[in-house]
Amino acid sequence: MIALSILELARVTQDTDAGTALNNARDLASHAEQYGYKRIWVAEHHNMAGIASAATSIVIAHIAGGTRTIRVGAGGIMLPNHAPYIIAEQFGTLERLYPGRIDLGLGRAPGTDQIAIRAMRRSPAASEQFPQDVLELQTFLAPASPDQRIVAVPAAGTNVPLWILGSSNFGAALAAELGLPYAFASHFAPDMLMPALEIYRSRFKPSAQLDQPYTMAGINVIAADTDTEAKRLATTQQMSFADLVSRRHGLSKPAIDDIETYWSSTERAQANRMLARSVFGSAATVRTELDAFVDETGVDELMIVSDVYDHALRLHSIGLIAEAMKGGF
Repeated sequence: MIALSILELARVTQDTDAGTALNNARDLASHAEQYGYKRIWVAEHHNMAGIASAATSIVIAHIAGGTRTIRVGAGGIMLPNHAPYIIAEQFGTLERLYPGRIDLGLGRAPGTDQIAIRAMRRSPAASEQFPQDVLELQTFLAPASPDQRIVAVPAAGTNVPLWILGSSNFGAALAAELGLPYAFASHFAPDMLMPALEIYRSRFKPSAQLDQPYTMAGINVIAADTDTEAKRLATTQQMSFADLVSRRHGLSKPAIDDIETYWSSTERAQANRMLARSVFGSAATVRTELDAFVDETGVDELMIVSDVYDHALRLHSIGLIAEAMKGGF
C-alpha cells in the first residue's frame, strides 16, 4: 500500500471560527492516525480569512499534542518570510517536544500577497536566497561545532528532516542537488508535475538525509458513499478556487447542488485547470483513480487534500480513502 498523508489548511467556514478550525484540525489528525495515515502537514498562508494556519509552528504543536504516532509537519514553511535561525529554533523545539515525529517542508513562495509581505517586513526579493537559506537552516539543525559562535538552541543536533516543496522545475532541481525528499503541489499547480518528477529523479544526489529519491504528490481527493455525493461535496473546493481566481478571500462555503450557478466561464476554466489532479467519488472510484495516478507518476507517497465543508463528512472522506487504498473495497 502506498503511504497516505494529509495536507491540513485549517479551513474557517461560514459556520465556524478560527478556534473551531484549529480544534477540527487536531481532531482530524487523531482520526487520521487511527486510519493509518503517515503524516499530516500544515500549510502557511497569510492574510486569508478562510485559513487559520498562519502561525504554522504553533498549529503543529497543537496537532502533535493531540496525537501519539502520526508525523506532523509543515507543508510548508514559506522560508522567504522568515530568518532560517528562527525556523530552526521553532522546529528544533517541536522536535524536542515530539521526538521523531516532526517534518519541515520548505517552500519558496511567500504564501500571501504583497501587502502581507510588507507587513512581515520581508523583501519581495527574499525568495532569491532560498537555496542559501535552506543550507543555513540545515546547518542550524545539525550538531553544533565546538567553535560555532551562534547556535540554534534547542535545535542543534535535532536534524529535523527537511523537504523541498515545489510546483515547478526549480524546486525539483534544488531537492535533487541537496539530496532531499521532494513534494510536488499537484493539488493546485498540476501542469509541471511529470517534468518536475523526471528532473528530480534524474539529477538526484544522495545525502546524509536520503540515499535515493523520494517523491510525494499532492492530490485532491473527496470520498463519499456515492460518486454523486462526492461530486456535490467537491463544490466547496471548486468555489474556493473560483474565489481565489477572482481574488475573493472569504470563508469556506457549504456544498451546492450545481457549481455552474456559482462560477463564471473564466473562473471555471482557471479553477478546473488548477484542480485537474482531483478525484471525487465513491471508495471504489477513489481506489481506481488513485491507483492510476500512482502508476502514472511513480510517486512514493500521496498527500491528500480532502476539502469537505462539514467536519463529520470530512472525517468520513479520509476514512473511506484510507480503507479503499488498503483494499477494503
